[in-house]
Amino acid sequence: MQDLTALTAVQLVEGYRKGEFSPVEATRAALERAERIQPEVNAFVRLTGEEALAQARASADRWRRGEPCGAVDGVPVTVKDILLMRGVPTLKGSKTIPESGTWDEDAPSVARLREQGAVFLGKTTTPEFGWKGVTDSPLSGVTRNPYDPTRTAGGSSGGAATAVALGAGPLALGTDGGGSVRIPAAFCGIFALKPTYGRVPLYPASAFGTLAHVGPMTRDAADAALLLDVIGVPDSRDWSALGPAAGPYTATLAGGVRGLRVAYSPSLGGQVAVQPAVAAAVRRAVERLAGLGAYVTEADPDFTDPVDAFHTLWFSGAARVTQHLGPHQREVLDPGLREIRGLGARMSALDYLAAVDVRMELGRRMGRFHDSYDLLVTPALPITAFEAGTEVPKGSGHHRWTGWTPFTYPFNMTQQPAASVPVGTDGDGLPVGLQIVAARHRDDLVLRAAHEAEAAGIRPPLAAHAG
Repeated sequence: MQDLTALTAVQLVEGYRKGEFSPVEATRAALERAERIQPEVNAFVRLTGEEALAQARASADRWRRGEPCGAVDGVPVTVKDILLMRGVPTLKGSKTIPESGTWDEDAPSVARLREQGAVFLGKTTTPEFGWKGVTDSPLSGVTRNPYDPTRTAGGSSGGAATAVALGAGPLALGTDGGGSVRIPAAFCGIFALKPTYGRVPLYPASAFGTLAHVGPMTRDAADAALLLDVIGVPDSRDWSALGPAAGPYTATLAGGVRGLRVAYSPSLGGQVAVQPAVAAAVRRAVERLAGLGAYVTEADPDFTDPVDAFHTLWFSGAARVTQHLGPHQREVLDPGLREIRGLGARMSALDYLAAVDVRMELGRRMGRFHDSYDLLVTPALPITAFEAGTEVPKGSGHHRWTGWTPFTYPFNMTQQPAASVPVGTDGDGLPVGLQIVAARHRDDLVLRAAHEAEAAGIRPPLAAHAG
């Protein structure tokens, strides 16, 4: 019998259309998979099985009548526990948020999925308030890598990435303030897109300000384009949301890369030490893009590591999101979050505005860079997944997660679209990700190039079927 958990969203919708299987069957398979993997990898805060099956039965009725209500009708999806989901508490990995409450509102992306008939399997894990690049929290414990449970899944959307990699729903909503969809995608062997800021509306507004993006986490670029078409529409609750896209992203995938000007930066001008296995897998992927007709030049963007400015923006956000907490509540915070919120609380408005100046200059430099190049490609991360339950690899000398994620957070500061594409594995069988970046508003180019790289490349085996 066909394993429905191995199918993409595009394949599920086609199967529903042909009557080969139903949303109920697909949902049951995804829920069974979620329940089976949960004890080992801890990807979920909460599963909503009864509600999901009711949604699936309603979808099956619509498909039987030939009246699906949207592009993802009946497709199982998960929601990171940073985003509001009607009827389910949103606890954000924190013991400081009580479960009591009405929980009667959907975030914009969740609302759009609900309108188009998606089936919600449940909420996925996050570090507390999404503050770091790995996924563990005082509330829900450690989330583990689908390829090796002794390793981290990355973060902060680690539960979402693990769920997708293990077949517990082909679509997931994640958030990305410094790499939080791309980091776990690279570690878990899936695809993730951080869209141009504002392409996917966000409400309530993030305490981390305009660093924070909502993005698709999927098996491949085709599913991400499908999901972005659904969630990337305006919502009046987000004043910074962009207007409607020029057209469906699914229609742009077949454009290919022939003639595109691609800058390949293996180490951001020698600023990043990249593991040899990661560097080799990324280089092979870049060579395949050249073989498909892209004009590839080894070139580095003109900037130095903006980590100090990013820390000012990020730590200030951490202080803001915890500002309302009393002394006793602060004592139950993740110790690392407690440390950075203390640093952020001591920063001045002038410190913040100086960081904004760095951000503006970085955006100017990247804007000029894209006058010459359509795409920038880099490793998504310089390493593969390290031991679970730690913020930084042991013996690395790094103190904060930003020390091992230098390829990701600059593009939150510039608000550019950036994706992580799985392009192979290291010697231990751990996934490697390629990052593709484009100018603001050119999400279509990122998706096109990613789609081509997937078609021509070597992907890691699906974790759900990797022995």
